[in-house]
Amino acid sequence: MFTLEIDGVAIAVINGSEEVARDLFTCDGFKDDIQAMKSEGKVLWNGTSPLKIRPATEEETEIFEDALAEDDSEEDEPFEPDARHAEAASNDDDADEDDADEDDEEEGEDEADIVFLVDIDEDSGLDS
Repeated sequence: MFTLEIDGVAIAVINGSEEVARDLFTCDGFKDDIQAMKSEGKVLWNGTSPLKIRPATEEETEIFEDALAEDDSEEDEPFEPDARHAEAASNDDDADEDDADEDDEEEGEDEADIVFLVDIDEDSGLDS
């Protein structure tokens, strides 16, 4: 597992390889989200601070596992993807659908889960 750290604050943990963590934590869509999301009234990322990706600590791993276990035990509404990300993914899929199929077959990767380590303000401006 890997952690995204910004200005010395652990922001999120992902249960993927370092390559997957780098890809997801540094993609334009995620960067847009963390510039819009707030914790205690402050944006998670100012758009200029370095995005540090490092191995997760034991404590961060426990928080991640507890959050997933709690999420699995709750009866939530079905997941609805953010339209902005779904549209971008659709365009990317059309452009290199064959490459994506080959990558999935070669790597055999499942989707990675991301757990935020900071409390996200309800009025962060994202449509969830």
